[in-house]
Amino acid sequence: MREAANVSGSLRARLALTLIGGAAGLAVLLFLVVRSYAAQIAQQGQDRILEASVTSILDAAVLRDGLVEVDFPYAAFSILSTDQDDRVFYAIHQDGTLLSGYDTLPQAEQTIGADVVHVSGDMRGSDVRIASASRTLVGADARTLVTVAVAQTQEALQVTLNRISLNVAYFGAGFFVLSVLVASWATSTTIRPLERLTNSITRRGPKDLTPVAQPVPLEMGPLVSSLNNFMARLSASLSQSEDFIAEAAHRVRTPLATVRSHAETTLQRVEREENRQALRSMVRAIDESSRAAGQLLDHAMITFRADHLERESLDLVALVQDLVIRLTPIAEMKDIALTVESDPEVMVAADSILLQNALRNLVDNALKYSPVESEIIIEVKSAPQPHVQVMDEGPGFPPDQIDRLATRFLRGDNATGTIGSGLGLTIAQDVAEAHGGDLQLDNRSEGGACVTFTV
Repeated sequence: MREAANVSGSLRARLALTLIGGAAGLAVLLFLVVRSYAAQIAQQGQDRILEASVTSILDAAVLRDGLVEVDFPYAAFSILSTDQDDRVFYAIHQDGTLLSGYDTLPQAEQTIGADVVHVSGDMRGSDVRIASASRTLVGADARTLVTVAVAQTQEALQVTLNRISLNVAYFGAGFFVLSVLVASWATSTTIRPLERLTNSITRRGPKDLTPVAQPVPLEMGPLVSSLNNFMARLSASLSQSEDFIAEAAHRVRTPLATVRSHAETTLQRVEREENRQALRSMVRAIDESSRAAGQLLDHAMITFRADHLERESLDLVALVQDLVIRLTPIAEMKDIALTVESDPEVMVAADSILLQNALRNLVDNALKYSPVESEIIIEVKSAPQPHVQVMDEGPGFPPDQIDRLATRFLRGDNATGTIGSGLGLTIAQDVAEAHGGDLQLDNRSEGGACVTFTV
């Protein structure tokens, strides 16, 4: 059974979100920087025009007979015309006294001889940009200070900034979309070596524990190196486990078989009934121990092989028929008939060792619980899916325990007096589940048990 990985988020999504988030931040920053720079350039343009207007008015101012005369140049205000018909305000002061214009126009601090001063202010509820400058006029017998201020509303400037902002927003959106595409491409390119490594390991056979040899990026080197070391250790451990199971099976079964043989020989020579009874109990105990040890080792072997099945194409019919031939001598000792009813051929892809072990346990169970001179029917069919059904004429399964009888070491209440370890059905169920099938226990209506083994 494949264990689910402890997943914590997606590396691909995390990388993509990081790149896209960075692109979004850059797009916003680009918008703000470009808009700020555009506003600065546009403001400088308006300031230069206002400065030219103020300078042209000052240039037209003259002092005659102690009076200041200003002949407004046409260009002084015409250069301030815009598509939005911005309003223009002006004010001319002589030594602080208003000569002409709007007396409410805000005044900037002036320094005689200094450059034109630019400030922002409010005029009649509208934002205006004000340029002002001062100049000293000298006459025949008088000197006077003339200050000129020209202000203009900023509707045209705002329209220009809005247009620039919209274009910059379009550019930023295009930059963001392009960045998303680049981020997707970069993410896929970065993750691809990891996906290739995953696919390479996934496609391996169950016993393929050879080191990963394909080239990987530098950052994945430690991971692949650790994986190769782990597989090397796992391969050595599995090999040792397989050797141990085989050796344990031989070393446990052989002495028990020898002891049983000696006990049976002694039983034939002993005449006293109490001694014969003791020897019979010994033989029975040896049989129980041998069976329990054998099935424990079988269960260990199945647990070991279930995670890496050695599947091959098998004919279930031929497998069952071979099993019946080997178990017929045991069946004949109880006058039990083993009958096989099958399709001509039932092909499956399975581990032959595990399959033989599971079916032998099912038929052996039926032999143990079947009465003398009865029949065991073994049905092998391919529909609705490949299965083997073993039906006997024994006592059947206890109805209240039937759902739990495949649990390890659990035996039915009617198994008292019958040699067994409580592992036969467990082994069959584990083998079935390892192959993607199941084990179903039922009682026959005419009496007896029915076990369906599905591959």
